[in-house]
Amino acid sequence: MQNQMLAKLFKRQIVLSNVTVQWCKCFQSKKEEIKGNLSRIPQKNIRNFGIIAHVDHGKSTLSDRLMEFAGNIHRDSKNQQILDSLQVERERGITVKAQTVSLFYNWNGESYLLNLIDTPGHVDFSYEVSRSLAACQGVVLLVDANQGVQAQTVANFNLAFSQELKIIPVLNKIDLKNAQTENVCKQLNNLFGICEDEVLKVSAKLGTGVEDVLKAVIQIIPPPPGDLQKPFRALLYDSWYSQHRGVICMIMVVDGTIKVGEEITSCSLGCTYEIKELGILYPDEVPVHELLSGQAGYMVAKIKNPQHAVIGDTWFKKDTCVQPLPTIISSKPVVFAGIYPSDQSKAQELRKAIEKLLLNDSSVNVSTDSSPAFGKGWRLGFLGLLHMEVFCQRLDLEYNAQVIITAPGVPYKIKIKGEKNQKAYGGEEILITDPVKFPDPKVVSEYFEPMVLATIITPTEYYSEILKMSMQRRGQHKNIQTIDDGTMMLVFKFPMSEIIIDFFNELKTVSSGFASFDYEEIGYESSYLKKVDILLNGKIVNEFSVITHASQVQKVARRMCLKLKESIEPHLFLIAIQACVGGKVIARENIKPVGKNVTAKLYGGDVTRRMKLIERQKQGKKHMRIVGNIELSRKAFIDVLKR
Repeated sequence: MQNQMLAKLFKRQIVLSNVTVQWCKCFQSKKEEIKGNLSRIPQKNIRNFGIIAHVDHGKSTLSDRLMEFAGNIHRDSKNQQILDSLQVERERGITVKAQTVSLFYNWNGESYLLNLIDTPGHVDFSYEVSRSLAACQGVVLLVDANQGVQAQTVANFNLAFSQELKIIPVLNKIDLKNAQTENVCKQLNNLFGICEDEVLKVSAKLGTGVEDVLKAVIQIIPPPPGDLQKPFRALLYDSWYSQHRGVICMIMVVDGTIKVGEEITSCSLGCTYEIKELGILYPDEVPVHELLSGQAGYMVAKIKNPQHAVIGDTWFKKDTCVQPLPTIISSKPVVFAGIYPSDQSKAQELRKAIEKLLLNDSSVNVSTDSSPAFGKGWRLGFLGLLHMEVFCQRLDLEYNAQVIITAPGVPYKIKIKGEKNQKAYGGEEILITDPVKFPDPKVVSEYFEPMVLATIITPTEYYSEILKMSMQRRGQHKNIQTIDDGTMMLVFKFPMSEIIIDFFNELKTVSSGFASFDYEEIGYESSYLKKVDILLNGKIVNEFSVITHASQVQKVARRMCLKLKESIEPHLFLIAIQACVGGKVIARENIKPVGKNVTAKLYGGDVTRRMKLIERQKQGKKHMRIVGNIELSRKAFIDVLKR
């Protein structure tokens, strides 16, 4: 019996090994076919384009269908979010990282190479969109036929239009019964001047009309500029880290050719590396011997230092002279928060994890920080609250690094008065990202806070509620535009501090989930700011200090005190929670001491014995309150700082 089971198992292993060998041979032959196609396609048959849209309008689904029609992947109902390779993307159902894939498509008897870049749709990842568009000559503007034009649709259109890219409007989800095809086409015409007959109507889920998108890309988007005969120049527009191969760079070859074994130099840093591997993404890596002008691919050169891979940098062959390509405008962080390891013994591991993740997300700003409560850490700048959450989640999922995050805040500018004070603070105008470094009001001549121009697209019936909510957050109504009979676009000017925490959630609540929101920075404006300090039994806890507008001081102070009262465990002595501004207490909460019956051991006797014990307990608790330490658990810190 045992021999029969072993024989069956042996036969099964032979079958599995044969299948594996056949699959490897098939994949190898596919690789050879791809290499042959890549070398034969002329530059005039290359198209570089991206897909831009609002969140959840179907970018990743359309990318899946395009890959199916081009033959990159087999047609299968299980093909979902192929390019969303990160675990955080699959868990959240959104794209947070732009991904490139090369498509080979035959049309009218000719072969075309289509380099597709799938971009994120949330406003917090707009930097991913802007740097991806730097490598494109056109875009597919995708709009949901159910939801219509959303705020990020407008922002992405303006971004592509300002870069003079060709725009192909595509209406998705036309198969759904609630699709409003005609109304959405009118919206596109009213906002962007796009005629209805220019709009392609597709269902990315079913594949309806998807092949028309591929044909439109070939017909409308021009081939990449550049000259094959000129010296090699390439734009580095993305990168990530591999433990064994070092930094892997995504490059767009603008001029000339590059081969494995040649040496290339960074224009901004001057460092030189030898090319160890070149290839394209199909979407898996397919190594090739060379990349030509107009082609997008990856480059491995054993770059071990992540800081040597600068996004937007120009790379050229050693000992050649070239003109640097236009640089990609770097992002400006708008939300700052402290990040600390949950265990200080793992601070070095967290530092390495942050450095590697920064290579994949160069929009994050980093500086060292320290805290009496949390120890050594870092102060990071993000493009928004979702960006911060995703970054910390990736630290946990990809590098097993658990972190504690302090309260997010925005950067403020402060003008110092007097030459003596200016020298002490390092200049006339300083940037404050940490409340602990907020200067004494006596040396400040003027405060400035960052402002944003916000675009809200909403059904008409929610206008009054949104207007009321915006005014409560110090918003200024700037413009109103009717998109169609039931939809309008509102433009407000807001202080950035009023929208980064829970504005979006409140907007969704008052509009029953129908309103969409997008914003852009418009600089700093004069304001009146104050710093709120939190004291526990007279001792300042720096981690709870916040900077806020003078009109919001009482509200913020009361909220912090109540939250602390809920989070701190009672002690044997009274705990006084105070919120102070400039030494003046503006809010207070008390946590009553834990009761203890010191007279329980008495069984009668003179009443004076009982009174002496009670009096001694009072004196002991009074002394304990002065010298006793208040134990704050990490959970209490996190609960309060999350607010």
